[in-house]
Amino acid sequence: MKRRRTKILRYLRNGFLLLFFTFLLFDTLFPFRVALQYSSMVMSEEGRPLAAYLSDDDKWRLYLEEKEITVAIEKAFLLKEDQFFYSHPGFNPASIMRAFIQNLSGGKRISGASTITMQLVRLLEPRERTYSNKILEVFKAFQLEWHYSKDEILRLYLNLVPYGGNVEGIKSASYLYFQCLPEQLSPAQIATLAVVPNRPNSWKLRSDNEALKEARNRWLQYFYDKNWIDRGTLNTALEEELEIERKVWEPVAPHLCRRLYLQYKTPIIRSHIRYSAQRKCEEITKNYSQRLKGIHITNAAVIVIDNRSRKVIAYSGSADFMDKDNQGEVDGVQAIRSPGSTLKPFVYGLAIEKGILTPKTILYDVPGNFSGYTPENYDLHFNGALTVQSALARSLNIPAVSVLNEYGIQEFVTKLNELGMVQIGKDKTKLGLSMILGGCGVDLESLTNAYATLANNGTYSPLRFVEQDSGLLSYSWIKPEASYLISEILCTVQRPDLPTSWQMGKSVPRIAWKTGTSYGRRDAWSIGYNDDYTIGVWVGNFNNDGVPDLSGAEMATPLLFQLFEAIQGRGKTHWLFPPKELSLRKICTESGQVPGDACIHFGSDYFLPGISKHQRCTCRKAYQVSSDKKISYCKTCAPDEGWISAVYPVYPPALIRYFEDKNIRYEKIPPHNPLCTRIFQESGPRIVSPTDQAEYLIEKEEVSQLSLVAEVDARVKEMYWYVNDRYMGIAKIGESFIAVVPAGRVKISCTDDQGRTSHIYVKVTLY
Repeated sequence: MKRRRTKILRYLRNGFLLLFFTFLLFDTLFPFRVALQYSSMVMSEEGRPLAAYLSDDDKWRLYLEEKEITVAIEKAFLLKEDQFFYSHPGFNPASIMRAFIQNLSGGKRISGASTITMQLVRLLEPRERTYSNKILEVFKAFQLEWHYSKDEILRLYLNLVPYGGNVEGIKSASYLYFQCLPEQLSPAQIATLAVVPNRPNSWKLRSDNEALKEARNRWLQYFYDKNWIDRGTLNTALEEELEIERKVWEPVAPHLCRRLYLQYKTPIIRSHIRYSAQRKCEEITKNYSQRLKGIHITNAAVIVIDNRSRKVIAYSGSADFMDKDNQGEVDGVQAIRSPGSTLKPFVYGLAIEKGILTPKTILYDVPGNFSGYTPENYDLHFNGALTVQSALARSLNIPAVSVLNEYGIQEFVTKLNELGMVQIGKDKTKLGLSMILGGCGVDLESLTNAYATLANNGTYSPLRFVEQDSGLLSYSWIKPEASYLISEILCTVQRPDLPTSWQMGKSVPRIAWKTGTSYGRRDAWSIGYNDDYTIGVWVGNFNNDGVPDLSGAEMATPLLFQLFEAIQGRGKTHWLFPPKELSLRKICTESGQVPGDACIHFGSDYFLPGISKHQRCTCRKAYQVSSDKKISYCKTCAPDEGWISAVYPVYPPALIRYFEDKNIRYEKIPPHNPLCTRIFQESGPRIVSPTDQAEYLIEKEEVSQLSLVAEVDARVKEMYWYVNDRYMGIAKIGESFIAVVPAGRVKISCTDDQGRTSHIYVKVTLY
């Protein structure tokens, strides 16, 4: 008897081993690979859904994370579908035998025996319900159990349970029908979602489905009987109305969500958008833009950056994503547009860092010719001599062009490309001095991050949109001292680009900001920052239509101020503190330089020790003049007696010409001694028009003439013009001279009344 029992056990063992190795063989030959295509959901930083997108097979199949499977959800589905889930190997032999006997005796299918694992197999690989397919299901269920944990299998099942149409998974049903997270479902809602998968096409999720409500209540009673819920919970759940509504998904931050979806296409995309800030941003931008439609301004774009982390916490690509009439789907944050004057702070900052300027260096806002480029100011007026502070605060064009000309165009382009302004990098060979006035292309995203660099003491870091964007490279783009000085200037409230409504008494947020308006009034910009946030605003039309009323000051800045107040409130009263490496020095206020011996007006100015120029001021100089101050002398012609020493301002030729053109009175050096025999060769006339070595095209039918203009010093009263060494005529200081010129290579000469001569050469082509 004992030998027989041993033999039976040996057969059973061998049979089990044979089955096991057979399973391993078939598992190797016919592996069961789970490759689900999930929908993509973009989440806010707090974990709230912003937008969702269909899977590649057009299903709403939202990925249910492990932490979202509550005890209540797990218990309800296990009680209803598979109470022995955690104890069987993928199939339940007792249930299979019971179902087989019942179905055989009844002559039809009376009950099933599918475990959750077997149901999962059927959801992954749908087949006709036959006994042979049931055997295949058992095998594949065992495969799943062999390769996946019980928790993984349950999660896969809950991600695939059908709810009719193209809705799959409990998370999709929670959002689409109950508008809540899975962990926020009530017991009645959980029971409803547990019932539907058995008959998803007949028990449709609708509020008026009484059959569904009755089934829900039966299972709630069952759950009570199984001690899952108590009597109070049962009564509350039974009284709960079946409130179900399939809602169209209304995305939050739709432009950014679409961008992140196309970039990542993962089941869960965790953005850094802060839900409250985003909703405020969208509401304010939409309402503000609505008011501008009456003057034919139809769109706006906004981006909000957390300065310390560089996280993008709010992002509105347009005023209204659903406004198809005004191209609302266009993402204005990424669109390449003309920046207007918004690049000026960067060229001033870089010039300060390089030691070319300090805040109170004197610049000249006068008509100028920069190798043929003659810029004008926004208001078509000129302001003469003024400080860097004033030139930037008032956003004057000519001083900015002059500074860029001295700093270097290509060096500036390289620095902007380092800030992520990719389009400028692409166009580097095409750009000239006009780029500082908007003659280039930038996007709101990179431009706003450039200002965030100023807010972070000159440290650049790429923007962070999602959790994966961590540990990104940061580096010092500009010295903290230069960054601080520019920020201090941009905090100035008394300036032309303060909106009219705020000039009337509204409280201005304590921020640094800069506006810009593109040529043709097609783009209005306003970018502002404090130590917490940087906000960039663009206002205009996506169809590129210009509007006479469009300007950065009046159309973009009011929205900027509203957004700062909504997102941060009043903010801090003071947040700028000078770096310890920055020092103060005494200056002559007429030049911004270290005072010279003849200076009479003094002040103080910040400078970068060891970097800023230490040039002594020569804006005033002592001259030998007659006692009546009507004649000046040089060392060659000064008499032995009868003269005195007098100090006079020394103005650059461009400023003198401006004074003369505008009939502005200024203190002049007396005319030089007419009896002096010395020929002055130093500081001769500077011919500013035409441009040396330039080619000029003139129609054959027209008179071939050019406008001749030169700049001279204060002692000069008259200039004499020559073409190919032939005398053409005389011009007073500040006057242009029109000369007829021949075709071909032409020599143009100018001699002043001090005997000094300058020459240039141009090419004249008739066509």
